[in-house]
Amino acid sequence: MTLSPDRQWDPDRLDDQAHLVEADPGGMLPAVASSAAQVRVARRAWTAAGIGESLAAEGRPRAVVVAGAGVSAVAGDLLAAVCGPGVPVPVLTVRSYRLPGWVGAADLVVAVSFDGRTEETVALAREAVRRGCRLLAIGREDSPLHAVARQAGAPFARVEAGGQARAGLWALAVPLVCAASAIRLTQADEGLFEAVAERLEDTAHRCRPGSESFINPGKNLALELAETIPMIWSSSPSAAVAASRFAAQLNQNAGYPALHGEIPDVCHDQAAALDGPLAVRDIFADESARALRLVMIRDTDEHERVARRREICVRMAHDRGVPVTEIQAEGLHPLERIAGLVGLMDYGSVYLALGYGIDPSPVPAVRELETRLSE
Repeated sequence: MTLSPDRQWDPDRLDDQAHLVEADPGGMLPAVASSAAQVRVARRAWTAAGIGESLAAEGRPRAVVVAGAGVSAVAGDLLAAVCGPGVPVPVLTVRSYRLPGWVGAADLVVAVSFDGRTEETVALAREAVRRGCRLLAIGREDSPLHAVARQAGAPFARVEAGGQARAGLWALAVPLVCAASAIRLTQADEGLFEAVAERLEDTAHRCRPGSESFINPGKNLALELAETIPMIWSSSPSAAVAASRFAAQLNQNAGYPALHGEIPDVCHDQAAALDGPLAVRDIFADESARALRLVMIRDTDEHERVARRREICVRMAHDRGVPVTEIQAEGLHPLERIAGLVGLMDYGSVYLALGYGIDPSPVPAVRELETRLSE
């Protein structure tokens, strides 16, 4: 199928300021730029609500179960990565309608929904109440999720960010990390959150629409991904969160398919694609044909064997003519490193959409699915 002229890739669009405004009527670029503000606002709201004190008074749970879907589930994965492998209790994310059978009164269920209306999350919150679990809810006020928390007498952290849910990751992630800090699963103070906000601000400055493509890392990322099929690999649990988020953002913002996975697991299956039919572009093929691009997300905290596998995989891709994009995480704390990666990739996904002439805000297929479910 040939794309209509207005949906074909045009790199000149990325430096056309009028196009970047006109093609983004929903304001996804400004929403991405608001990430640092989300961190600061969410931190202040959490402190003012005094929820941390009540969580700390109840003590450490047997397990923390984050109930969420979409961006809320990404926030749950982010929490697990920030807590790290040495966390004294399990931290897991549930993305469905049922809690695991073992979840009970000794466990903390954190129900997360940007608008407080996510069907699966509200169902899990109700199930948690029926089972007698400790419950913390994060979402919008006057929503079904808020009602569940109010009826159960459970603490509720208000989400104050506006716009599209997928642009509100930090409004959801900050209260999760604050809650984990309150029950001593990780350490997160004001200095950490300010470092995260500053990292996101720096990314927003470097990726701003007025910055031209040759010096703009967000636009450069879009240029490299255009007309390819991204295979996004990561070298640590923290980088894996960014990889998963990037694939989701490419899908939602640009309608663009992407694979993702973490080393060493991807070495056992996805590596086979390096010898597949999409690994090398055929110069005689139809111009709409796509070829693979390996996107390697590197973390500063890598297992030595993972680092070795990463190096070999990059070399194998080069040997086969598969183009490679390498992205290096920066920062001391996992939360700061994730923020830098996510900030860059959020911009990259939006610029990719705009380069194809696609409005990055609407997700008509998702809306159609929800409408059909409600019939």
